[in-house]
Amino acid sequence: MPEFSVQGDIAPGFEPVAEVFADLQRALPQGAALAVYRDGEPLLDIWAGARDKAGELPWVADTRVNIFSAGKPLVAIAVLQLAAKGVLSLNQPIADFWPEFGANGKASVTIEQVLCHRSGVNAFHTRVADAAIFDPAQVRALVAAEQPWWTPGEAQGYSPILYGWILAELVRRASGAANFNEYFQQQIAAPLALGIAFGVPEAEQSLLAEVGAIRGAKAEQGVLQLGRAMKDDPQGVVNKAFTNPMSLMVGTNGAAWRGAEIPAANGHASARDLARVYDALISGEQLLPLAQREACWLERSSGDDRVLQTPMRFSLGFMLTQEGGDRRLGRGARAFGHAGAGGCLGFADPDYNLSFAFVSNQMAQSLLIDSRAERLINALYQVI
Repeated sequence: MPEFSVQGDIAPGFEPVAEVFADLQRALPQGAALAVYRDGEPLLDIWAGARDKAGELPWVADTRVNIFSAGKPLVAIAVLQLAAKGVLSLNQPIADFWPEFGANGKASVTIEQVLCHRSGVNAFHTRVADAAIFDPAQVRALVAAEQPWWTPGEAQGYSPILYGWILAELVRRASGAANFNEYFQQQIAAPLALGIAFGVPEAEQSLLAEVGAIRGAKAEQGVLQLGRAMKDDPQGVVNKAFTNPMSLMVGTNGAAWRGAEIPAANGHASARDLARVYDALISGEQLLPLAQREACWLERSSGDDRVLQTPMRFSLGFMLTQEGGDRRLGRGARAFGHAGAGGCLGFADPDYNLSFAFVSNQMAQSLLIDSRAERLINALYQVI
């Protein structure tokens, strides 16, 4: 099996961060990439390892990998753009744009409640066929027919998958785009020349990284706690949110998953492009006007999350640092971003004017920020 050493660009003074990245690579041969930007300029843009499970194909500068929930903010940006243009208001009910969504107790669910995970629409109640998520019309019908798990606005509860479909359909209807990915490509990817996609064409899928679990990795405390909640209540919201349908947990290297539009979970991105999105949110107006940017870091919901089983803070579409936590998004009070299953992470720290993205095809058993990202973040702020 060939070895693929660390490659890319390292700004003077940031060699210690690159060395931590190299240490992680030596300890756990993997495909991974790290990008850190400031004012549109890369401080670090490095990668290493293989993109395939056989370990034969090298990771390259623009290798894209499934970033899972780290792609949720990209959906939120689209909604915030439409709000900035006056196309919609964040306190409007979703049903104003999608009348069918108002069924079964969802008529009052607002756009803001979905963005900050207070809608109560977290998971499908009844068993959903595995292939259903690959059919846009079927997904829309299933989501529209759902009912909240609790009174909308009453409590905070993370929506792992339905979040993306609800907001994607809102964007489609409000903007007139054929689908969410069309809007994303035109209004977010094109202005920044990004390769990120929600639904990768089959001809490009051979260039994607294959994801897989780290062999022998021990589940971190947050995952263990989540597992206990799922076991204690097999029909409860926690279990249903992550396992219904099971295709949400398996088949993520398959053509059907890669080519579908699952905006909360199947965005494919390089570290470079993910970091550039966050850089654009804090250093320019290409994505959002100045007046709209604070929506990214102003807290809109906090508390013990009924789905993640841990205290969480959210702005409109972004996770916020949990004060006193061991694993923080940056060091600034306004840091905002989002973790993805297995360890992918993107965030911006306006107080330090930094954007950060770490992606890997080796999935750890971590709930939020895993130990690899934690080490890289610590090393970064030690040299700032």
